[in-house]
Amino acid sequence: MDNLTHSLVGLAAAKAGMERWSPMATAVCVLASNAPDIDILATLGGRWFYLHNHRGITHSIVGTLALALLIPVLFYAGDFLYAKIRKRQRRVKFLGLLLASLILSASHLLMDWTNNYGVRPLLPWSGRWYYGDLCFIADPWIWLTVGGASFLLTSKRTWQKIFWAALALLLTVLVFLFPLENAGVTYPNVFRVLWIAATLALIFTGWKTRLVSHYGNKIALVALALVIVYWGGLALAHRAALSRAEAVAENLALHNNEKLGRIAAMPVLADPFRWQCVADTDRSTYRFYISLLGSDEDSLSTAFRFEKPREQEAEAVERAAKDERAGVFLDFARFPAESVEGDCLSGLLVEFADLRYTEPGRSQRGTFSLNVTVDCDAEMEEKK
Repeated sequence: MDNLTHSLVGLAAAKAGMERWSPMATAVCVLASNAPDIDILATLGGRWFYLHNHRGITHSIVGTLALALLIPVLFYAGDFLYAKIRKRQRRVKFLGLLLASLILSASHLLMDWTNNYGVRPLLPWSGRWYYGDLCFIADPWIWLTVGGASFLLTSKRTWQKIFWAALALLLTVLVFLFPLENAGVTYPNVFRVLWIAATLALIFTGWKTRLVSHYGNKIALVALALVIVYWGGLALAHRAALSRAEAVAENLALHNNEKLGRIAAMPVLADPFRWQCVADTDRSTYRFYISLLGSDEDSLSTAFRFEKPREQEAEAVERAAKDERAGVFLDFARFPAESVEGDCLSGLLVEFADLRYTEPGRSQRGTFSLNVTVDCDAEMEEKK
């Protein structure tokens, strides 16, 4: 998930009662909920070093546990030194900070598992990826739920109100300017209306009602519980979407006389009723959308088929895969697709793409695609 989500979950957890476990517990909750993303430092090593290490050891059980232990140790040591300098008693309670850090660090791994990017929890022993396929990597409904609770419970001072107003304005601008259609949202204007209505409702609740004074920290507990209920609803929707996807994929494979392999149904932004599906066969890979409110015929008619390279093209892909960058990319890609452009006279260009996020093509650039040039030789000419 995005760091805003992790931060809001950490803050909501603190307001739900963890802040009483020790002084500085709120800071530990927010920091621990984001700590595994310290692997952002891998960007300093370049694009492919980052792809290889992102959601790597810091997102494994071992790495997350190490970070969860390190954070309270640092806070406790800092409080110890400050107390020695100021000649006062220590205030930080190590056990309280440790428990909060363990819970929120674990929440990061769990929340990252829920999307289709995946995690590798068994590193360094196994590099296998695990995917929850429940939430889009940035989920505005979770923002509203835990962010709304955090806003209601932490908007007493002027600077706090300014912070929340600025955050709400920034997110609202993104909601209106971001091309939601490209992220799979079927009815973007409906989503925008719901976003504005929910935001105004939160402002009215904090301004005109006594909800906060009456229920206090229970609001944060309810918000966190609602996220769990939301996940449960998404799990049911995912199961239904995957079942529908299997039926569509079987029809597509049968029509082209292919043998069906892996299938995945993955979430799209802000729409729990629409799912992006990818199905792999022995000769091609298909990408299509399933709407739980629509029919399978729509999915069949709009499915894209990406044929796997054969003969000379397959040889070019095999050689391109030996490129160090391609090795990193293929280790990450869940549904890799390849296309080959050009010929032995003009030069062969192998285009890799992860169909979760993009497709092969000269115009495609970024982390989820790669172009590799391959030189022809006599052996490849013979396979032509």
